[in-house]
Amino acid sequence: MLEEPFRSGRLLLPDTPPQAVEAAGEGLSLVASLLVAVSVLLFLLALRSFLNVLPYLADNIFRARGSAALENSVRVSRDRNLVATVFLVPAILLIFRYRLFDIALFDALSPDMRLLAVAGVFLAYLLVRFLLYRWLRPRRRYDNYQMAYRAGYTFFILLMMLALVTVGVCYVLRLPDLTVKTLLLVETGVMYLLYLFRRGQILSTSCNTLTTFLYLCGLELLPTALLVVPAVIL
Repeated sequence: MLEEPFRSGRLLLPDTPPQAVEAAGEGLSLVASLLVAVSVLLFLLALRSFLNVLPYLADNIFRARGSAALENSVRVSRDRNLVATVFLVPAILLIFRYRLFDIALFDALSPDMRLLAVAGVFLAYLLVRFLLYRWLRPRRRYDNYQMAYRAGYTFFILLMMLALVTVGVCYVLRLPDLTVKTLLLVETGVMYLLYLFRRGQILSTSCNTLTTFLYLCGLELLPTALLVVPAVIL
């Protein structure tokens, strides 16, 4: 009879951490950590190219002719393309780490599989943009059309520079992941709008207003909508 008041109780709380807590403590998987090391190594190998293209980057922000100055130099244009390619891995890692593209279907995946899914979605987005660029290519005045497309490489580099600095500062200040995610999304939106404006300026030198608008819708807004809408709905 003395043992009855001291019966073992039942655990009513869940024995697994909530999903939000898991996400907050997830950090980087082993594969992601290896990719961080690889991206650092690739950047060091491409450091000379980065320093070569760096003076041309700010010029693209302040005037449309900055793209022409960059494209007219074969060496600088080649270095810009190389640096943009090197920044693909850090971009995927930032999207993965801070869940910049996050849908419910990814929650059931392991960290490595979610990283693979994020990489697949990001590369599919780039492929759609490239296919639309090739499909809608005009027969005449192709140079400005190509310059407008390649301006995306330049603004991608600018965005990655800003994003990496932001992540570094937020890490030092110990800001929560949600704050970092919000800052990165705002920076991405602002840089994307600036890129659309600059690309429209470049296209307008050889197209009328209506044609420029249609090109922007087909080449930029359509693939971006295909990326953003599923993230919002799902």
